[in-house]
Amino acid sequence: MKIVDASFLTSAQSISDSPSPDKAEVAFLGRSNVGKSSLLNTLTNRKGLAKSSSTPGKTQLINYFDIKFKTQNEELPYLYTRFVDLPGFGYAKVSKGLKKDWNRNLTGYLEERPCLQIFVHLIDARHPNLDIDTNVDEFLNTIKRGDQIIINAFTKTDKLKQSDLAKLKRAYPDGIFISNLKKRGMLDLQNAITEHLFGNQIF
Repeated sequence: MKIVDASFLTSAQSISDSPSPDKAEVAFLGRSNVGKSSLLNTLTNRKGLAKSSSTPGKTQLINYFDIKFKTQNEELPYLYTRFVDLPGFGYAKVSKGLKKDWNRNLTGYLEERPCLQIFVHLIDARHPNLDIDTNVDEFLNTIKRGDQIIINAFTKTDKLKQSDLAKLKRAYPDGIFISNLKKRGMLDLQNAITEHLFGNQIF
């Protein structure tokens, strides 16, 4: 199975102006400069699909992308889902009022979106134990429904020594280890997503 089409659908400020929840959604979330936009572009093989900002914390909208997979099943040749690029968390350079609204909208989406199936929590492999990421994991585990999963994907692994990468893999045996630069781990991430969403429909 592979992604054969990916296109921007719309941006929303909150769950109230989001598109109809008619497709399973995969939410990508992470803190500033974790490489979220780069990962989405590499994963979909669409350069420029997700726009990154040079100013951390500038993106405050929920961005939706329609994703089309080609399967090996002749009776079901295509499957569809939606990737969701969420506003980053943990920024200092926004006003308290804006941050409050921003966090409320982000939390509302994560807790209330009925079609949300997968949380992809992106973590910088060089800093895997930051309090903010630990808190996000705890929050996701608190709100996660029985039909949802959390994927911890560690980015920028090309910046680690092999010994440090091996240590990280031992510490997080269920993690997925990503390098946008070397396109490492993309297939692992895609397979984890499609297996949960589609199961045996892909065969």
